Amino acid sequence: MATGTEEPTLTVDELAARAGVTVRTVRFYSTRGLLPPPVIGPRRVGHYGRDHLARLALIEELQHQGMTLAAIERYLEQLPPDLSARDLAIHRALVASWAPDTTEDMTRAELERRAGRALTEPDLDLLTAMAVLERPGDGEDVFRVDPGLLRLGVELLDVPIAHETILAARTVLLEHTRSAAQELTRLFRDEVWSPYREREADPEHVSAMKSLSAHMQPMVVQALLTAFQRSLKEELRAAFTAR
Repeated sequence: MATGTEEPTLTVDELAARAGVTVRTVRFYSTRGLLPPPVIGPRRVGHYGRDHLARLALIEELQHQGMTLAAIERYLEQLPPDLSARDLAIHRALVASWAPDTTEDMTRAELERRAGRALTEPDLDLLTAMAVLERPGDGEDVFRVDPGLLRLGVELLDVPIAHETILAARTVLLEHTRSAAQELTRLFRDEVWSPYREREADPEHVSAMKSLSAHMQPMVVQALLTAFQRSLKEELRAAFTAR
């Protein structure tokens, strides 16, 4: 069962390759109920879509955070059953927001296998400009890839928008998110951290501050995502209904 509007077209082998896992892992998740069943096509072949890929990426991210399968099952059970691939991607971004930055080294063959397509030199140039990957240096034959950004970057390759516009949008986002991060850091430093320094001898307060610091980043990311989604929806509605 796929919840998106795009017809599922991936075989189990293609799904596993795109997600960077084994077919055995996909089947195991399916038997545990973590992945919805595929759409059965001609010759009884199962086909998977973007929703399956997004859910698989979320499961892998939750495992990366150290969650057990039982905990992942409980997490997924709390999600609405009709979440789109985009919604699942947002959940994954929230989960990954408190994980350390990670990159993987991939050969071009592995990179294309994970991307699910051949990549031209212009494709690689754009992915590099979007900070999805770093090209190999002299004497090297591997790409340094941010797996969390790879799927989004590959999808943007097919968006009917000029690459210059995509990069300009990325620049706008970076500038404004950096400004928001600076203001939030200043607020935390002046209103929370400074008073704490004056009371750091209080064991209970020290414990509370450590807990707050550990949970602040995912909370802030969730708040920013929610606020941005609402603001973008309002701005788009105003821009296209006023004409």
